[in-house]
Amino acid sequence: MLPRRRRALVEGPSNFSEVRFPGVTIYLVEPRMGRSRRAFLTRLARSKGFHVLDAYSSAVTHVVMEQTSAQEAICWQESRAAPAPGCAGPALLDVSWFTESMAAGQPVPVEGRHCLEVAVPRKGLPSPVRMPPYACQRPTPLTHHNTSLSEALEVLAEAAGFEGREGCLLAFCRAASVLKALPCQVTALSQLQGLPGFGEHSRRVIQELLEHGVCEEVERVRRSERYRSMKLFTQIFGVGVRTADRWYREGLRTLDDVQSRVPRLTEQQKAGLRHHRDLSTPVQRPDAEALQQVVETVVVQALPGATVTLAGGFRRGKLQGHDVDLLITHPQEGQEAGLLPRVMCSLQRQGLVLYQQHQLSHSRDPTHLTQRSHTMDTFERSFCIFRLPRPPGSTWKAVRVDLVVAPISQFPFALLGWTGSKHFERELRQFSRKERGLCLNSHGLFDPEQKALFRAAAEEDIFRHLGLAYLPPEQRNA
Repeated sequence: MLPRRRRALVEGPSNFSEVRFPGVTIYLVEPRMGRSRRAFLTRLARSKGFHVLDAYSSAVTHVVMEQTSAQEAICWQESRAAPAPGCAGPALLDVSWFTESMAAGQPVPVEGRHCLEVAVPRKGLPSPVRMPPYACQRPTPLTHHNTSLSEALEVLAEAAGFEGREGCLLAFCRAASVLKALPCQVTALSQLQGLPGFGEHSRRVIQELLEHGVCEEVERVRRSERYRSMKLFTQIFGVGVRTADRWYREGLRTLDDVQSRVPRLTEQQKAGLRHHRDLSTPVQRPDAEALQQVVETVVVQALPGATVTLAGGFRRGKLQGHDVDLLITHPQEGQEAGLLPRVMCSLQRQGLVLYQQHQLSHSRDPTHLTQRSHTMDTFERSFCIFRLPRPPGSTWKAVRVDLVVAPISQFPFALLGWTGSKHFERELRQFSRKERGLCLNSHGLFDPEQKALFRAAAEEDIFRHLGLAYLPPEQRNA
Protein backbone atom coordinates (compact mmCIF):
# COMPACT_ATOMS: atom_id res chain seq x y z
CA MET A 1 0.00 0.00 0.00
CA LEU A 2 1.35 3.41 -0.89
CA PRO A 3 1.75 5.79 2.06
CA ARG A 4 -0.81 8.55 2.25
CA ARG A 5 1.38 11.59 2.20
CA ARG A 6 0.26 15.19 2.36
CA ARG A 7 -2.90 15.55 0.32
CA ALA A 8 -3.15 18.21 -2.37
CA LEU A 9 -5.97 19.75 -4.37
CA VAL A 10 -5.50 19.62 -8.11
CA GLU A 11 -7.79 21.42 -10.48
CA GLY A 12 -9.73 19.19 -12.84
CA PRO A 13 -11.80 20.25 -15.87
CA SER A 14 -14.63 21.74 -13.82
CA ASN A 15 -13.81 21.29 -10.14
CA PHE A 16 -11.12 20.63 -7.61
CA SER A 17 -10.33 17.00 -6.80
CA GLU A 18 -8.57 15.78 -3.69
CA VAL A 19 -5.41 13.88 -4.64
CA ARG A 20 -4.71 10.99 -2.29
CA PHE A 21 -1.74 9.51 -4.17
CA PRO A 22 0.61 12.39 -5.13
CA GLY A 23 3.31 9.98 -6.30
CA VAL A 24 1.07 8.67 -9.09
CA THR A 25 0.08 10.74 -12.12
CA ILE A 26 -1.97 8.96 -14.77
CA TYR A 27 -2.46 9.68 -18.45
CA LEU A 28 -5.14 7.71 -20.33
CA VAL A 29 -4.34 7.25 -24.03
CA GLU A 30 -7.48 7.88 -26.09
CA PRO A 31 -6.92 5.83 -29.31
CA ARG A 32 -8.46 2.37 -28.98
CA MET A 33 -10.08 3.51 -25.71
CA GLY A 34 -12.46 6.03 -27.22
CA ARG A 35 -13.32 9.55 -26.09
CA SER A 36 -16.43 8.79 -24.02
CA ARG A 37 -14.85 5.84 -22.21
CA ARG A 38 -11.70 7.87 -21.53
CA ALA A 39 -13.85 10.66 -20.07
CA PHE A 40 -15.73 8.18 -17.88
CA LEU A 41 -12.55 6.54 -16.60
CA THR A 42 -11.02 9.95 -15.91
CA ARG A 43 -14.01 10.99 -13.78
CA LEU A 44 -13.95 7.65 -11.98
CA ALA A 45 -10.25 7.89 -11.13
CA ARG A 46 -10.51 11.48 -9.93
CA SER A 47 -13.48 10.61 -7.72
CA LYS A 48 -11.24 8.07 -5.98
CA GLY A 49 -8.41 10.52 -5.41
CA PHE A 50 -6.15 9.71 -8.38
CA HIS A 51 -4.29 12.48 -10.22
CA VAL A 52 -5.23 12.21 -13.93
CA LEU A 53 -3.92 14.63 -16.56
CA ASP A 54 -5.88 15.55 -19.67
CA ALA A 55 -2.69 16.26 -21.62
CA TYR A 56 0.52 14.24 -21.62
CA SER A 57 3.52 15.83 -19.87
CA SER A 58 6.78 14.87 -18.19
CA ALA A 59 4.90 14.69 -14.86
CA VAL A 60 3.09 11.52 -15.94
CA THR A 61 4.21 8.38 -14.08
CA HIS A 62 1.66 5.86 -15.42
CA VAL A 63 0.46 5.73 -19.03
CA VAL A 64 -2.63 3.54 -19.43
CA MET A 65 -3.60 2.02 -22.79
CA GLU A 66 -6.34 -0.33 -23.90
CA GLN A 67 -6.16 -3.04 -26.59
CA THR A 68 -2.60 -1.97 -27.37
CA SER A 69 0.37 -4.22 -28.13
CA ALA A 70 3.78 -3.74 -26.56
CA GLN A 71 5.23 -2.63 -29.92
CA GLU A 72 2.47 -0.05 -30.41
CA ALA A 73 3.05 1.24 -26.88
CA ILE A 74 6.77 1.68 -27.55
CA CYS A 75 6.05 3.49 -30.82
CA TRP A 76 3.65 5.79 -29.00
CA GLN A 77 6.25 6.57 -26.35
CA GLU A 78 8.95 7.28 -28.95
CA SER A 79 6.66 9.83 -30.58
CA ARG A 80 6.59 11.79 -27.32
CA ALA A 81 9.35 13.91 -25.88
CA ALA A 82 12.15 11.89 -24.28
CA PRO A 83 12.34 12.05 -20.48
CA ALA A 84 14.85 14.41 -18.89
CA PRO A 85 18.36 12.96 -18.41
CA GLY A 86 18.54 10.76 -15.31
CA CYS A 87 14.75 10.44 -15.14
CA ALA A 88 12.96 7.21 -15.87
CA GLY A 89 10.13 7.40 -18.33
CA PRO A 90 6.54 6.58 -17.32
CA ALA A 91 5.35 3.01 -17.00
CA LEU A 92 3.42 1.88 -20.08
CA LEU A 93 0.53 -0.14 -18.70
CA ASP A 94 -2.40 -2.17 -19.89
CA VAL A 95 -5.82 -0.96 -18.71
CA SER A 96 -5.97 -3.99 -16.37
CA TRP A 97 -3.69 -2.12 -13.94
CA PHE A 98 -6.14 0.78 -13.97
CA THR A 99 -9.27 -1.35 -13.36
CA GLU A 100 -7.57 -3.29 -10.56
CA SER A 101 -6.51 -0.02 -8.94
CA MET A 102 -10.04 1.36 -9.17
CA ALA A 103 -11.41 -1.79 -7.55
CA ALA A 104 -8.80 -1.59 -4.75
CA GLY A 105 -9.35 2.15 -4.24
CA GLN A 106 -5.58 2.73 -4.43
CA PRO A 107 -2.75 2.11 -6.90
CA VAL A 108 -1.94 -1.61 -7.00
CA PRO A 109 1.69 -2.70 -7.44
CA VAL A 110 2.73 -2.85 -11.08
CA GLU A 111 3.34 -6.47 -12.07
CA GLY A 112 4.77 -7.95 -15.24
CA ARG A 113 1.33 -8.77 -16.61
CA HIS A 114 0.43 -5.07 -16.52
CA CYS A 115 3.44 -3.85 -18.50
CA LEU A 116 3.45 -3.14 -22.24
CA GLU A 117 7.15 -2.28 -22.63
CA VAL A 118 8.11 -5.92 -23.23
CA ALA A 119 6.22 -8.05 -25.68
CA VAL A 120 4.85 -10.95 -23.69
CA PRO A 121 2.68 -13.44 -25.56
CA ARG A 122 -0.82 -13.23 -24.18
CA LYS A 123 -2.44 -16.44 -23.15
CA GLY A 124 -5.82 -17.13 -24.60
CA LEU A 125 -8.80 -16.96 -22.32
CA PRO A 126 -9.22 -20.14 -20.28
CA SER A 127 -11.77 -22.47 -21.76
CA PRO A 128 -15.18 -22.44 -20.09
CA VAL A 129 -15.16 -24.88 -17.18
CA ARG A 130 -17.83 -27.37 -16.24
CA MET A 131 -19.55 -26.49 -13.00
CA PRO A 132 -22.17 -28.64 -11.24
CA PRO A 133 -25.35 -26.74 -10.34
CA TYR A 134 -25.32 -27.17 -6.54
CA ALA A 135 -22.73 -25.70 -4.17
CA CYS A 136 -22.63 -29.00 -2.27
CA GLN A 137 -21.31 -30.70 -5.45
CA ARG A 138 -18.22 -28.56 -5.86
CA PRO A 139 -15.26 -27.65 -3.62
CA THR A 140 -15.18 -24.00 -2.61
CA PRO A 141 -11.96 -22.88 -0.86
CA LEU A 142 -11.67 -20.03 1.61
CA THR A 143 -9.47 -17.97 -0.72
CA HIS A 144 -10.24 -17.84 -4.42
CA HIS A 145 -9.51 -15.97 -7.65
CA ASN A 146 -12.55 -13.68 -7.94
CA THR A 147 -12.89 -11.90 -4.61
CA SER A 148 -13.80 -8.45 -5.96
CA LEU A 149 -16.53 -9.91 -8.18
CA SER A 150 -18.06 -12.17 -5.51
CA GLU A 151 -17.97 -9.45 -2.84
CA ALA A 152 -19.82 -7.02 -5.14
CA LEU A 153 -22.58 -9.59 -5.74
CA GLU A 154 -22.77 -10.32 -2.01
CA VAL A 155 -23.37 -6.62 -1.30
CA LEU A 156 -26.34 -6.73 -3.67
CA ALA A 157 -27.52 -9.99 -2.05
CA GLU A 158 -27.37 -8.42 1.40
CA ALA A 159 -29.25 -5.33 0.20
CA ALA A 160 -31.93 -7.55 -1.38
CA GLY A 161 -32.26 -9.39 1.94
CA PHE A 162 -32.79 -6.08 3.72
CA GLU A 163 -35.62 -5.36 1.28
CA GLY A 164 -37.23 -8.78 1.66
CA ARG A 165 -36.49 -9.72 -1.97
CA GLU A 166 -35.63 -13.34 -1.30
CA GLY A 167 -35.45 -14.30 -4.99
CA CYS A 168 -32.84 -11.63 -5.75
CA LEU A 169 -30.88 -12.54 -2.63
CA LEU A 170 -30.65 -16.19 -3.69
CA ALA A 171 -29.78 -15.29 -7.30
CA PHE A 172 -26.84 -13.11 -6.27
CA CYS A 173 -25.68 -15.68 -3.69
CA ARG A 174 -25.70 -18.44 -6.31
CA ALA A 175 -23.67 -16.38 -8.77
CA ALA A 176 -21.17 -15.37 -6.08
CA SER A 177 -20.87 -19.01 -5.00
CA VAL A 178 -19.95 -20.14 -8.53
CA LEU A 179 -17.32 -17.39 -8.80
CA LYS A 180 -15.73 -18.60 -5.56
CA ALA A 181 -15.44 -22.15 -6.91
CA LEU A 182 -13.84 -21.25 -10.25
CA PRO A 183 -10.24 -22.43 -10.64
CA CYS A 184 -9.14 -19.25 -12.44
CA GLN A 185 -9.67 -15.50 -12.49
CA VAL A 186 -12.54 -14.23 -14.61
CA THR A 187 -11.20 -11.66 -17.09
CA ALA A 188 -13.96 -11.82 -19.72
CA LEU A 189 -17.69 -12.45 -19.56
CA SER A 190 -17.33 -15.25 -22.10
CA GLN A 191 -15.71 -17.40 -19.39
CA LEU A 192 -19.09 -17.61 -17.65
CA GLN A 193 -20.75 -19.18 -20.67
CA GLY A 194 -22.60 -22.34 -19.70
CA LEU A 195 -22.05 -21.89 -15.96
CA PRO A 196 -25.07 -22.15 -13.61
CA GLY A 197 -26.36 -19.28 -11.52
CA PHE A 198 -25.66 -16.26 -13.72
CA GLY A 199 -28.77 -14.29 -14.59
CA GLU A 200 -28.84 -11.13 -16.65
CA HIS A 201 -28.47 -8.87 -13.62
CA SER A 202 -25.40 -10.67 -12.24
CA ARG A 203 -23.78 -10.76 -15.68
CA ARG A 204 -24.35 -7.03 -16.10
CA VAL A 205 -22.68 -6.29 -12.76
CA ILE A 206 -19.70 -8.50 -13.60
CA GLN A 207 -19.33 -6.93 -17.05
CA GLU A 208 -19.20 -3.45 -15.52
CA LEU A 209 -16.64 -4.58 -12.93
CA LEU A 210 -14.44 -6.13 -15.62
CA GLU A 211 -14.59 -3.02 -17.78
CA HIS A 212 -14.34 -0.27 -15.16
CA GLY A 213 -13.12 -1.90 -11.95
CA VAL A 214 -16.24 -0.73 -10.13
CA CYS A 215 -20.00 -1.13 -10.54
CA GLU A 216 -22.12 1.99 -10.19
CA GLU A 217 -25.05 0.05 -8.71
CA VAL A 218 -22.91 -1.61 -6.04
CA GLU A 219 -21.28 1.69 -5.09
CA ARG A 220 -24.71 3.35 -4.90
CA VAL A 221 -25.95 0.62 -2.56
CA ARG A 222 -22.89 0.90 -0.35
CA ARG A 223 -23.39 4.66 -0.03
CA SER A 224 -27.14 4.52 0.56
CA GLU A 225 -28.46 5.57 3.95
CA ARG A 226 -30.83 2.63 4.16
CA TYR A 227 -28.17 -0.01 3.47
CA ARG A 228 -25.77 1.47 6.00
CA SER A 229 -28.47 1.83 8.65
CA MET A 230 -29.83 -1.68 8.10
CA LYS A 231 -26.32 -3.11 8.24
CA LEU A 232 -25.62 -1.24 11.47
CA PHE A 233 -28.86 -2.35 13.13
CA THR A 234 -28.64 -6.02 12.11
CA GLN A 235 -25.15 -6.20 13.58
CA ILE A 236 -26.70 -5.60 17.01
CA PHE A 237 -27.07 -8.86 18.95
CA GLY A 238 -30.77 -9.75 19.00
CA VAL A 239 -31.83 -7.57 16.05
CA GLY A 240 -33.10 -9.16 12.84
CA VAL A 241 -34.10 -7.68 9.50
CA ARG A 242 -37.73 -7.05 10.51
CA THR A 243 -36.78 -5.09 13.61
CA ALA A 244 -34.09 -3.15 11.75
CA ASP A 245 -36.57 -2.30 8.98
CA ARG A 246 -39.13 -1.06 11.51
CA TRP A 247 -36.54 1.13 13.21
CA TYR A 248 -35.45 2.57 9.87
CA ARG A 249 -39.06 3.37 8.88
CA GLU A 250 -39.48 5.08 12.24
CA GLY A 251 -36.58 7.39 11.36
CA LEU A 252 -33.79 5.78 13.39
CA ARG A 253 -30.34 5.93 11.84
CA THR A 254 -27.72 5.51 14.59
CA LEU A 255 -27.08 3.52 17.76
CA ASP A 256 -27.79 6.66 19.77
CA ASP A 257 -31.20 6.84 18.07
CA VAL A 258 -31.92 3.26 19.13
CA GLN A 259 -30.89 3.83 22.73
CA SER A 260 -32.81 7.09 23.09
CA ARG A 261 -35.95 6.43 21.02
CA VAL A 262 -36.81 2.74 21.31
CA PRO A 263 -38.99 2.43 24.42
CA ARG A 264 -38.78 -1.34 24.89
CA LEU A 265 -35.62 -3.22 24.02
CA THR A 266 -35.26 -6.94 24.75
CA GLU A 267 -32.62 -8.00 27.26
CA GLN A 268 -30.67 -9.48 24.36
CA GLN A 269 -30.74 -6.17 22.46
CA LYS A 270 -29.72 -4.25 25.59
CA ALA A 271 -26.74 -6.54 26.00
CA GLY A 272 -25.92 -6.19 22.30
CA LEU A 273 -25.90 -2.39 22.55
CA ARG A 274 -23.95 -2.44 25.81
CA HIS A 275 -21.15 -4.45 24.23
CA HIS A 276 -21.57 -3.31 20.64
CA ARG A 277 -18.03 -2.00 20.17
CA ASP A 278 -16.49 -5.35 21.11
CA LEU A 279 -19.10 -7.46 19.31
CA SER A 280 -18.65 -5.53 16.05
CA THR A 281 -14.90 -6.27 16.14
CA PRO A 282 -13.97 -9.62 14.52
CA VAL A 283 -12.95 -12.45 16.81
CA GLN A 284 -9.50 -13.81 15.95
CA ARG A 285 -8.89 -17.55 15.69
CA PRO A 286 -6.54 -17.70 18.75
CA ASP A 287 -9.30 -16.11 20.85
CA ALA A 288 -11.89 -18.57 19.53
CA GLU A 289 -9.60 -21.50 20.36
CA ALA A 290 -8.91 -20.06 23.82
CA LEU A 291 -12.66 -19.89 24.50
CA GLN A 292 -13.07 -23.45 23.26
CA GLN A 293 -10.45 -24.61 25.77
CA VAL A 294 -12.10 -22.73 28.64
CA VAL A 295 -15.51 -24.24 27.85
CA GLU A 296 -14.04 -27.70 27.26
CA THR A 297 -12.36 -27.69 30.68
CA VAL A 298 -15.67 -26.91 32.38
CA VAL A 299 -17.62 -29.40 30.25
CA VAL A 300 -15.24 -32.29 30.96
CA GLN A 301 -15.27 -31.49 34.68
CA ALA A 302 -19.07 -31.58 34.66
CA LEU A 303 -19.30 -34.71 32.45
CA PRO A 304 -16.14 -36.76 31.81
CA GLY A 305 -15.91 -37.98 28.24
CA ALA A 306 -17.93 -35.10 26.79
CA THR A 307 -16.43 -33.23 23.83
CA VAL A 308 -16.51 -29.62 22.61
CA THR A 309 -16.07 -28.93 18.88
CA LEU A 310 -15.37 -25.53 17.32
CA ALA A 311 -17.83 -25.14 14.44
CA GLY A 312 -18.87 -22.28 12.10
CA GLY A 313 -16.43 -20.38 9.94
CA PHE A 314 -13.46 -21.26 12.13
CA ARG A 315 -13.97 -24.95 11.30
CA ARG A 316 -13.94 -23.97 7.60
CA GLY A 317 -10.50 -22.41 8.07
CA LYS A 318 -11.37 -18.76 8.71
CA LEU A 319 -8.88 -16.74 10.70
CA GLN A 320 -11.56 -14.45 12.13
CA GLY A 321 -15.31 -14.32 12.60
CA HIS A 322 -18.10 -12.47 14.38
CA ASP A 323 -18.99 -15.19 16.88
CA VAL A 324 -17.86 -18.55 18.21
CA ASP A 325 -20.02 -21.67 17.79
CA LEU A 326 -19.25 -24.58 20.12
CA LEU A 327 -20.97 -27.95 19.71
CA ILE A 328 -21.14 -30.24 22.76
CA THR A 329 -21.93 -33.95 22.87
CA HIS A 330 -21.13 -37.18 24.76
CA PRO A 331 -20.41 -40.60 23.24
CA GLN A 332 -23.15 -42.19 25.35
CA GLU A 333 -26.65 -41.24 24.17
CA GLY A 334 -28.60 -39.30 26.78
CA GLN A 335 -25.67 -38.44 29.03
CA GLU A 336 -25.67 -34.89 27.64
CA ALA A 337 -29.11 -34.18 29.10
CA GLY A 338 -28.94 -31.53 31.83
CA LEU A 339 -25.28 -30.74 31.11
CA LEU A 340 -25.62 -27.23 29.77
CA PRO A 341 -27.13 -25.58 32.91
CA ARG A 342 -24.29 -27.04 35.01
CA VAL A 343 -21.71 -25.73 32.55
CA MET A 344 -23.23 -22.25 32.49
CA CYS A 345 -23.33 -22.08 36.31
CA SER A 346 -19.63 -22.93 36.47
CA LEU A 347 -18.74 -20.34 33.81
CA GLN A 348 -20.79 -17.71 35.65
CA ARG A 349 -18.98 -18.45 38.92
CA GLN A 350 -15.73 -17.75 37.05
CA GLY A 351 -17.10 -14.36 35.99
CA LEU A 352 -16.93 -15.21 32.29
CA VAL A 353 -20.60 -14.76 31.37
CA LEU A 354 -21.80 -11.23 30.56
CA TYR A 355 -25.14 -12.38 29.15
CA GLN A 356 -26.91 -15.66 28.47
CA GLN A 357 -30.25 -16.82 27.14
CA HIS A 358 -30.99 -20.50 27.61
CA GLN A 359 -33.16 -22.42 25.13
CA LEU A 360 -34.45 -25.87 26.02
CA SER A 361 -34.68 -28.64 23.44
CA HIS A 362 -38.25 -28.69 22.08
CA SER A 363 -38.28 -32.36 21.16
CA ARG A 364 -36.00 -35.38 21.29
CA ASP A 365 -37.79 -37.30 18.52
CA PRO A 366 -35.50 -37.14 15.45
CA THR A 367 -38.19 -38.57 13.16
CA HIS A 368 -40.45 -35.65 14.00
CA LEU A 369 -37.62 -33.08 13.84
CA THR A 370 -36.32 -34.10 10.41
CA GLN A 371 -39.75 -33.62 8.84
CA ARG A 372 -39.92 -29.96 9.84
CA SER A 373 -40.11 -27.58 6.90
CA HIS A 374 -38.03 -24.86 8.55
CA THR A 375 -34.26 -25.02 8.82
CA MET A 376 -33.78 -23.96 12.45
CA ASP A 377 -32.84 -26.80 14.76
CA THR A 378 -34.26 -27.24 18.25
CA PHE A 379 -31.18 -28.34 20.18
CA GLU A 380 -30.68 -27.17 23.73
CA ARG A 381 -28.42 -24.14 23.60
CA SER A 382 -27.26 -20.95 25.28
CA PHE A 383 -26.89 -17.69 23.37
CA CYS A 384 -24.11 -15.95 25.28
CA ILE A 385 -21.79 -13.01 25.53
CA PHE A 386 -18.55 -14.10 27.20
CA ARG A 387 -15.81 -12.09 28.80
CA LEU A 388 -12.76 -13.28 26.87
CA PRO A 389 -10.00 -14.29 29.28
CA ARG A 390 -6.93 -12.09 28.99
CA PRO A 391 -3.52 -12.05 30.68
CA PRO A 392 -3.44 -10.09 33.97
CA GLY A 393 -3.34 -6.35 33.35
CA SER A 394 -4.93 -6.60 29.89
CA THR A 395 -8.38 -5.26 29.09
CA TRP A 396 -11.05 -7.92 28.54
CA LYS A 397 -13.16 -8.22 25.39
CA ALA A 398 -16.80 -9.26 25.00
CA VAL A 399 -17.36 -12.11 22.51
CA ARG A 400 -20.53 -13.69 21.14
CA VAL A 401 -20.63 -17.43 21.84
CA ASP A 402 -23.29 -20.06 21.10
CA LEU A 403 -23.14 -23.31 23.09
CA VAL A 404 -25.16 -26.08 21.44
CA VAL A 405 -25.78 -29.55 22.90
CA ALA A 406 -26.59 -32.45 20.55
CA PRO A 407 -27.09 -36.16 21.34
CA ILE A 408 -24.43 -38.36 19.75
CA SER A 409 -26.94 -39.96 17.33
CA GLN A 410 -27.61 -36.52 15.81
CA PHE A 411 -24.13 -35.06 16.25
CA PRO A 412 -22.84 -35.65 12.66
CA PHE A 413 -25.90 -33.84 11.28
CA ALA A 414 -25.55 -31.04 13.84
CA LEU A 415 -21.84 -30.65 13.04
CA LEU A 416 -22.60 -30.49 9.32
CA GLY A 417 -25.35 -27.91 9.84
CA TRP A 418 -23.38 -25.72 12.24
CA THR A 419 -20.24 -25.70 10.09
CA GLY A 420 -21.81 -23.83 7.14
CA SER A 421 -21.41 -21.87 5.06
CA LYS A 422 -25.00 -20.62 5.05
CA HIS A 423 -25.29 -20.92 1.26
CA PHE A 424 -23.64 -24.35 1.26
CA GLU A 425 -26.18 -25.62 3.81
CA ARG A 426 -29.09 -24.11 1.88
CA GLU A 427 -27.96 -25.80 -1.34
CA LEU A 428 -27.31 -29.10 0.46
CA ARG A 429 -30.88 -29.17 1.82
CA GLN A 430 -32.26 -28.24 -1.58
CA PHE A 431 -30.21 -30.97 -3.27
CA SER A 432 -31.47 -33.51 -0.74
CA ARG A 433 -35.08 -32.54 -1.33
CA LYS A 434 -35.12 -32.00 -5.10
CA GLU A 435 -32.59 -34.55 -6.30
CA ARG A 436 -32.98 -37.31 -3.69
CA GLY A 437 -36.49 -36.78 -2.26
CA LEU A 438 -35.09 -36.69 1.29
CA CYS A 439 -35.47 -34.27 4.21
CA LEU A 440 -32.21 -33.02 5.71
CA ASN A 441 -31.56 -30.68 8.63
CA SER A 442 -29.28 -30.51 11.64
CA HIS A 443 -31.14 -33.35 13.38
CA GLY A 444 -30.98 -36.01 10.69
CA LEU A 445 -31.76 -37.29 7.19
CA PHE A 446 -35.25 -38.70 6.66
CA ASP A 447 -36.87 -40.64 3.81
CA PRO A 448 -40.56 -39.57 3.77
CA GLU A 449 -41.61 -42.47 1.52
CA GLN A 450 -39.95 -45.20 3.56
CA LYS A 451 -40.63 -43.36 6.84
CA ALA A 452 -37.04 -44.12 7.77
CA LEU A 453 -34.09 -42.26 9.28
CA PHE A 454 -30.59 -42.65 7.92
CA ARG A 455 -27.92 -43.41 10.50
CA ALA A 456 -24.58 -41.63 10.39
CA ALA A 457 -21.49 -41.99 12.53
CA ALA A 458 -19.68 -39.14 10.77
CA GLU A 459 -20.27 -36.41 8.18
CA GLU A 460 -18.84 -38.66 5.48
CA ASP A 461 -21.81 -41.02 5.96
CA ILE A 462 -24.26 -38.19 5.22
CA PHE A 463 -22.54 -37.33 1.95
CA ARG A 464 -22.52 -41.02 1.04
CA HIS A 465 -26.26 -41.39 1.75
CA LEU A 466 -26.87 -38.45 -0.61
CA GLY A 467 -24.58 -39.81 -3.33
CA LEU A 468 -22.21 -36.85 -3.01
CA ALA A 469 -18.42 -36.78 -2.92
CA TYR A 470 -17.30 -35.80 0.58
CA LEU A 471 -16.18 -32.20 0.92
CA PRO A 472 -14.04 -31.39 4.00
CA PRO A 473 -15.03 -28.26 5.98
CA GLU A 474 -12.38 -26.06 4.34
CA GLN A 475 -14.03 -26.72 0.94
CA ARG A 476 -17.52 -25.58 2.03
CA ASN A 477 -17.01 -21.81 1.79
CA ALA A 478 -19.72 -21.33 -0.85
